[in-house]
Amino acid sequence: MNLKALYNISYGVYIITSKVNERLNGQIANTVFQVTSEPPIIAVSINKQNLTYEFIEKSGVFGVLILSKEAPLKLIGHFGFQSGREIDKFEDISYIIGKTGVPLLKNYTVASLEAKVINTVNAVTHTIFIGKLVNAEIIDNKEPMTYAYYHEIKGGRSPKAAPTYIEENETKKKKSNGGKYKCKICGYVYDPEKGDPDSNIAPPTPFKELPDDWVCPVCGAGKEEFEKL
Repeated sequence: MNLKALYNISYGVYIITSKVNERLNGQIANTVFQVTSEPPIIAVSINKQNLTYEFIEKSGVFGVLILSKEAPLKLIGHFGFQSGREIDKFEDISYIIGKTGVPLLKNYTVASLEAKVINTVNAVTHTIFIGKLVNAEIIDNKEPMTYAYYHEIKGGRSPKAAPTYIEENETKKKKSNGGKYKCKICGYVYDPEKGDPDSNIAPPTPFKELPDDWVCPVCGAGKEEFEKL
């Protein structure tokens, strides 16, 4: 069975938010879909190990921020590769509080959705939260980011807790271009032929020529956390 056939299913890149009392949290997700149009119902798949799962389960509300193509990898890494149990993810983030009390980012989003949970579906490692739409706003007319764009153009990777995560084949890793370096923390691969547009690193720039203070655009790890492929 070739699980990479699943790559042909279309996904977006979203930040899912929720709250418990005064605490706020959010995470990256790529599995959000509309269930019905009347009444407007949406659903999101969340890993049971994530703090956001606990927040949605307790509060019964969640927000969906649809990211634009301009969203930097650092923002995606902040919400996708760090835990709200260890940091306050909204400490340095510009946001407003929505009608349901969930935080909604002001920047790099094309639209925001807020929903109240009306049902759940147990999906083994994940729970599908089905919610009735409470509010929806268009924030920007820019093009939304797809998972394919994030993966192929931005060079991003899925967190292990994501429903779309598939471990790379070791043989394929060994055949990778010798000039590429992989972050041991999040799996981001620096390709000298692509550079790092978020840090104004123009291609072709070999990894060894990157500034000493350059960090992984996804998770913020230093150059010492990279290994050559």
